[in-house]
Amino acid sequence: MKDEEVIVCRCEEVLRKEILNAIKQGARDLDSVKRMTRAGMGMCQGRTCSVLIRNMLYDTVHVPKDKLPSVTSRPPIRLVPSKAFLEAKEKQKGL
Repeated sequence: MKDEEVIVCRCEEVLRKEILNAIKQGARDLDSVKRMTRAGMGMCQGRTCSVLIRNMLYDTVHVPKDKLPSVTSRPPIRLVPSKAFLEAKEKQKGL
């Protein structure tokens, strides 16, 4: 397997070459890479791939890793109270 074919973001199946391409097109932080490639938008929300992307930004355009802000978190649109889950479980038991 070539280096470019390595999957960096497993959740969204984003390849190394896609991230490098985003960097070549001007991405200089984690959020811009995220917007251009979807890396970091999967189930882990970038917990796995953000370190790899930081390293790629440093290696490619020499952006200091400590100067890169974290990826913007996106909480759910509407908060769901824990009570709703308990009530749904009780209803399910009754069926």
